[in-house]
Amino acid sequence: MVIHKTPDPRGLASLLFGASLLGFAAMLVRWAAPAGPLAVGFYRMAFALPFVALMARGTARPDTGRARLWALVAGACFVLDLWMWHTALHHTSAANATLLVTLAPIWVAVVSVLWLGARLRRRFWMGMLLALAGALVLGLAKGARWGSGLGELLGALASLAYGAFTLALGRARRELSAPEALFWVVLSCTVLFGALGLLQGEAFRGYPARSWWALLALGVAIQVVAWWFITWGMGHVSTNMGAMGLMTQPVATVVFGWLLLSEPLRPLQAVGTLLVLAGVTLCAFAPPVPERH
Repeated sequence: MVIHKTPDPRGLASLLFGASLLGFAAMLVRWAAPAGPLAVGFYRMAFALPFVALMARGTARPDTGRARLWALVAGACFVLDLWMWHTALHHTSAANATLLVTLAPIWVAVVSVLWLGARLRRRFWMGMLLALAGALVLGLAKGARWGSGLGELLGALASLAYGAFTLALGRARRELSAPEALFWVVLSCTVLFGALGLLQGEAFRGYPARSWWALLALGVAIQVVAWWFITWGMGHVSTNMGAMGLMTQPVATVVFGWLLLSEPLRPLQAVGTLLVLAGVTLCAFAPPVPERH
């Protein structure tokens, strides 16, 4: 029997829309200062938790204990990714750290092919290389240069964690509804961000009003709305396409920064943006080779 896994256009549109909304996250994190990265992560998840719990109410399915475990693992990987990325910022430039995190689709593709039996078309690999080239151009436009090596290593490890997050979330979505999968991810992140923040001595209070509004927006607009669209979309496209779709986030960050913060859009950034979008489009029209059982 041949199983065709043609991507659902609605799922792809939902994924890309949610990933584009993530472009607002960088601005909101900036406005949340002086809150530290772990405190930002904790409040982002804590403010989202009541909403996703309400959304997930009544959507539980029987015999999904293993899928819930995958969702909890996805949350842990997300926390690990963000923690290592922020640690990398102390040892290299923000451009370097962000650029290296975009390696995640490569790890997802390698794991899918070597261990999960996926068969990807040549067009998909071409699209991935095109998008990665675009990410490289965007990084260079922001001033990415090789540093001491430690920050670059942490950035690469963060990309591994983000790739693992994508794989675990995709696995959870095979059995869980989007709201339930999102609930378990957010619950896991809330606990771990809070624990890490306490261990590292981050301040969880004493912020100005602007910071609290930014944290609330991160919880509701980003973690609830954007990630609901992404989580729903992940259940309707391949995991590899999901990883590629998430690469539109840095493009959205550049565009929103230009439109809303009057940040200059350099020609090199425009080229990188077009390359990423072209690569994602190429991947969208390259569904996995049908599996035979």
